[in-house]
Amino acid sequence: MLHQELKSVRLGLLFSMLTLIFGIGMGVAFSTNEDAFKGYVKAGVAANPQVHDAKSNKKIWRYAQRAHFHAAGIGAFTLGLVVLTGLTGMAARMKTMTAALIGLGGLYPFSWLSMFFKAPEIGREAAHHAMLTELWVYGGVGCLLVGLILLFSHLFFGTGSQQEKTVGDAKPVLNG
Repeated sequence: MLHQELKSVRLGLLFSMLTLIFGIGMGVAFSTNEDAFKGYVKAGVAANPQVHDAKSNKKIWRYAQRAHFHAAGIGAFTLGLVVLTGLTGMAARMKTMTAALIGLGGLYPFSWLSMFFKAPEIGREAAHHAMLTELWVYGGVGCLLVGLILLFSHLFFGTGSQQEKTVGDAKPVLNG
């Protein structure tokens, strides 16, 4: 029965689980080769001193850590929200769309990864406002926000509920 309930939210489950895998993968990469991350930052800062200050090495390394932290956190809570979406009385298409949007919230951690890779060359402030960084931010946060609004509006106002269905002479069955 639960498998059937979650069938329409598979795409959201996929996105949430990929976000978790990314977060865990970043943690594994740090534990196996932290020096490579720090060396990348150090070399970039040394090659472009005109866009850096004394705090740059530590702050840019922190961007990679934030990608890891955000991926783990967002992956976990979007997974819960996607499962909740699957258990609602939303119409199947609405569930699919809502779950996918919530799952796409996992794009946000890539903004921190983008800043990590761009900042050594262009500086921290410029990396924060780079087009790719902002696409990850607005894409991830925007999708998550729209998905949350859809879920909220269904849970509290019934928006997107399955319509009344009848089969032959059977009595109507409400699934909302």
